[in-house]
Amino acid sequence: MGTEAIEIITSKAIASIFDKPNCFSQENEFWFEEEIDHDLKWSFALNSVLQKATSEYQDIVLLDTKHFGKVLLIDGKMQSAEADEFIYHECLIHPALLCHPNPKTMFIMGGGEGSAAREALKHKSIEKVVMCDIDQEVVDFCRKHLTINQDAFNNAKLELVINDARAELDGRKEKFDIIVGDLADPVEGGPCYQLYTKSFYQNILKPKLSHNGIFITQAGPAGINTHKEVFSSIHNTIKQVFKYVVVFTAHVPSFADTWGWVMASDHPIRINADDLDNKIQDRIVGELLYLNGASMLSSTTLNKTVSQSLLQETHVYTEEDARFLYGHGLANRL
Repeated sequence: MGTEAIEIITSKAIASIFDKPNCFSQENEFWFEEEIDHDLKWSFALNSVLQKATSEYQDIVLLDTKHFGKVLLIDGKMQSAEADEFIYHECLIHPALLCHPNPKTMFIMGGGEGSAAREALKHKSIEKVVMCDIDQEVVDFCRKHLTINQDAFNNAKLELVINDARAELDGRKEKFDIIVGDLADPVEGGPCYQLYTKSFYQNILKPKLSHNGIFITQAGPAGINTHKEVFSSIHNTIKQVFKYVVVFTAHVPSFADTWGWVMASDHPIRINADDLDNKIQDRIVGELLYLNGASMLSSTTLNKTVSQSLLQETHVYTEEDARFLYGHGLANRL
């Protein structure tokens, strides 16, 4: 197939492509192109554009890709891919639940696609999961099109709330054993960078954790060349608020990078491989595809460059001094 038969589909071109379903013929091969940085792009071949929508806050697109299956894009950035989203969501959800002595309640900030709730509901001890996403359109979109999460959306233990997570947490009287940040990456003009700030962690989130409570959040790309963008700063910010902080990373193929998570508590967090394997066996219904005790323990060992950067980082997230990943949210698009 010659290059004349290959069309690059950027986020700006998705609307016109979607309105022409016949363009996906056997004579042509179409590609989606994500801008990771101003001089770096990541592209993958498409079967089709399945759905698209624009909410008050974000552009939402569901692609059917040749390599990763169904792919969810928010504001032109990869959020999850059918082929490997379990890596991200298992790392986001299970470490905190397994390190807590007896977790019963969880509050998920974001998580509109339902995958975080799906993983949390595998735990026998969980009695209530509150999933709070600001964007009704994202939740409705994912509930309709991501069929793998339909059981989670229909689970009686799930309380779905459409609201800003800051306002929702601040207004609730109850406390939670686990609070999860399954938020979009902090991009300029995006809806949630304020939920990475020291003031939010200290004044709103931490008071809503119960005794032995654990906070865990996705923290952006954590690769050799990308960890200083937001990962090191998010880690340093959380260190200002909690006594015990653990970071861990994993390679997510569809993200084209290593990804980072930060887990924190005011009570010691102990990670022992054999103990974790026993808890996985006893506490979880079904099989995990990625995490076991050994992999979770090893994921906390960072390479020299990244570990030194985390030790040397001084930036703290504030509303006035935030760091952003490359790209722009809907509010910054004209």
